[in-house]
This record gives sequence, structure tokens and C-alpha cells, in this order.
Amino acid sequence: MEYPKEVMRMTELRKMGFPQDWLLSIFRMRGQKIAWKSGPKPNSPIMFDTKELEKFRRASCVAER
Repeated sequence: MEYPKEVMRMTELRKMGFPQDWLLSIFRMRGQKIAWKSGPKPNSPIMFDTKELEKFRRASCVAER
């Protein structure tokens, strides 16, 4: 899948069709290096590394089969 940017906000990914629950579960996983908060405030946007997200997405698709 092609992403328009290397780092994207969760809201941008949701507009592309990714479910919010799935993105939040990735953000909450221990030890992941895909998503992070852009600042220390509670309402800071969650950012995603799209290359790592795509690797994770492909691996999870294979694991579900």
C-alpha cells in the first residue's frame, strides 16, 4: 500500500480507511516502534511511521491466515 507521507497522524490514516480501534491498539502495544505522541500534552496527536505500519500490517495479514 502507498502512503502519501513517511509520518502521518492517526486522523489522516483514519481518512484513508484504517479503523481507529486498530490504530489505537498498535499505539498501546508494549515495545512497538510504530506510533508515538507528538508532544507531552494529553491531546497531542498520535503519529505513525508509515513504513513500520505497513510492515506490521502485512505481518498481521499473514498471521491471520
